[in-house]
Amino acid sequence: MGRPSAREQILDAYEDILIDSGSAAVTLDAVAARAAVSKGGLLYHFGSKDALLDGLVDRLRRLTIADVEHARTAPEGVVRYYLLTSVTDASMNKPAHRSAVAALRLLGSEDRVTAAMAEVNEMWANLLAEHFDDPLTAEMVALLGDGLYLRATMGGQRPQPLLDRLPEALARLGAD
Repeated sequence: MGRPSAREQILDAYEDILIDSGSAAVTLDAVAARAAVSKGGLLYHFGSKDALLDGLVDRLRRLTIADVEHARTAPEGVVRYYLLTSVTDASMNKPAHRSAVAALRLLGSEDRVTAAMAEVNEMWANLLAEHFDDPLTAEMVALLGDGLYLRATMGGQRPQPLLDRLPEALARLGAD
């Protein structure tokens, strides 16, 4: 895979700063330096901090849409894919996870981020709902995935016993 475009490098740098230091540390100069581009190069792609935020929100949506579409055809099935990637995406620091964590650093202070995170959750909830007759079971699986994701994101104990017994856990939920 080739080097990412300058636009993607800038978004990566913006995410890095948000994740590492929070929104107070985000300046155009800091993002340009972290991305190893000139400030003029940054401004060519993103004319303001507001435009950077729009870029992050757009990236989060694009990555989620792609992930949901991939889940639809995953060999292990939608439910297993959702639960397994709830752990692996966080523990492997995959792009969708990084975008989500960066966005979470802005949650509550930026309405666009709040709306985008709600949209991301809705995409996954709708996909899970397609695979269950019972909406409550779909919601329980979504919450299980959220819990697995949170645990993996926080770097706590990996939920290996649950993952090792995933077929049994899904059978108990009627989700196998």
